[in-house]
Amino acid sequence: MRRIAKFQALAAVVFLGAAVLATGCKSAPDLTQDQAKTMIQARYDGQAGTALTIAVEDRGMQEGVHDGYWVGVKRYPNGYWADFKLTPDGAKVVKLPNGGDTIQWRPDSPSSPNYTVVVVPQTVCKLKARGIGEVQTLADNRTVAFTEDVDLSSLPAGLQSIAQNPGNQLSTQRVATFTLVNGAWTLKSVE
Repeated sequence: MRRIAKFQALAAVVFLGAAVLATGCKSAPDLTQDQAKTMIQARYDGQAGTALTIAVEDRGMQEGVHDGYWVGVKRYPNGYWADFKLTPDGAKVVKLPNGGDTIQWRPDSPSSPNYTVVVVPQTVCKLKARGIGEVQTLADNRTVAFTEDVDLSSLPAGLQSIAQNPGNQLSTQRVATFTLVNGAWTLKSVE
């Protein structure tokens, strides 16, 4: 009888020890792609927005004239230099980095493929997260690669079209790092 009691006592100690060990060594909860995207997007939505600069090439200049953002006011003797003045509607939509109201179009030749001028939208744009990759473990942290897009929906359709022309970077590859705080994953940084 004593032997059975000792065995039961030993079994109880082993069971309690295992239970204490199991609760003391909790593993980190899973971090899913959806949770990661939700946290990244929440950070972007909480920010005021980002100022965007738009490189305007030859096609964009033509679109800007067509949409009534600027109008040609002077053509130079070489035939390919020109000055364009912002219209009142254009001044509501964009501003020029130098603060004036005249775009000086000065390409090196009539067919300069890479010549651009810069305009700045009067409205800031928000960022969007998409293409969330697999969650990776990095020491005690989790990381996820994703694509950060500039959301152009706050801009008028004509300016959205100009912004989508060559020379504008509207997407960037980023990596988000998450850390465990009080048993829950939190977004630490986006780089």
